[in-house]
Amino acid sequence: MLFFSSSYLQRTFPTCFVVLLSLGLTIFLGCLPPSGPSVEPEVVWGRRGVSEGLFEKPRAVAISPDDELFIVDMTARIQVFDLDGNFRRAWQIPEFYKGRPSGLSFDNNGNLLVADTHYNRMLVYTPDGKRLDEQTIGGVEGAQPGEFGFVTEAVQDSQGNYYISEYGQHDRVQKFDPDGNFLFQWGGHGSEPGQFIRPQNMVIDENDHIWIADACNHRIQVFDATGNEAKLIKIWGEQGSEPGKLGYPYDLVLDGKGHLYVVEYSNHRVQKFDLEGNSLGTWGSSGHDPGQLNSPWALILDRFGRIHVIDSENHRVQRIRL
Repeated sequence: MLFFSSSYLQRTFPTCFVVLLSLGLTIFLGCLPPSGPSVEPEVVWGRRGVSEGLFEKPRAVAISPDDELFIVDMTARIQVFDLDGNFRRAWQIPEFYKGRPSGLSFDNNGNLLVADTHYNRMLVYTPDGKRLDEQTIGGVEGAQPGEFGFVTEAVQDSQGNYYISEYGQHDRVQKFDPDGNFLFQWGGHGSEPGQFIRPQNMVIDENDHIWIADACNHRIQVFDATGNEAKLIKIWGEQGSEPGKLGYPYDLVLDGKGHLYVVEYSNHRVQKFDLEGNSLGTWGSSGHDPGQLNSPWALILDRFGRIHVIDSENHRVQRIRL
C-alpha cells in the first residue's frame, strides 16, 4: 500500500480536502477539477486483490454516459466505479477459463461492448450487468467472415455499424451492420501500410474515422471505412522511447479538441499528440510510485478533461491531466 505525507498533500493539493481510505488507496479531492496539466497524479486508487474494489491486472476501461468507469481485470470481473474510484457494483463474465476480455466500449444505446478475446466474440451488457445475448457477434474461431481469432476491441459508429478487431494469425478488422451482418474486412498480418500486428484498440472520431493502435508495429493508423471498403488516411509512428516515438501503443483516446492520447505498454507512459502525429508531451515513467506506471494497458478521458490510466501491473488506476 502507498501512503502520502500530510506535507506532500498540502504542497500538491493546497485547496482540496483529501481523504485517504485504508482499503485500496483512494485519494478523494473535495474540490473542483483543476484546469492545468498535472505533474503528480490527481488521484491514485486500487491495489492487488480479488475483493470488491481491488484488481488483478486490470486491462481495459470504458466510461458510461452516467460518468461511471467500467474496468475488467484478469479475474474476468467487470467492476464499476465513480470517477474518484469508489466502488459501485460488479459482475462476472460467465466463461473465462480460456482467457479474459481485453476491450471495453459503450455503444450508442449506452450498453457495454465487451471484447471477449479468447471466446472469439463481442458480448453486450446493460450497465447493470444484464447480458443481451441477441446482440452477441461471433463465437466461432476461424478466418471466414464473422469468425474471429483473438478479439481485442469492438466499437460502434454513429450509424450503428460495429467494428471488431482481432490479433493472431488474422490481424484484421471486420465491419458489421447494426443487425450484426458482416459487411467487409481489412488488414492482414504484416507491417505494410494497412496491415496490422496486434490491432489492440480502436476509437471513432466525429467523422466516423477509425483510429487504431497498431501495437506491435508501434504506430497509429487511421481509416475511413464509411463506404464499401476501408481507406487508409493517416499513418505514423515508429518504435522508440523518445517523444514522438511509440513502444507498444495499447490504447488511445481522442479529446475532440485536436488531441490524441496514447498509452504505451513498454514505455510505461501516456503520450499526447496532435492529429498529425506530433508529440505534445508525455507523462509517466517505469516504476511503482505515484506518477509512475508498470505496463499500462488502457486509458479513458472523462468530461472534465481528466485521463484515467489503467496501471495494469501496479493493479491500480491513476488520474492525470496532460
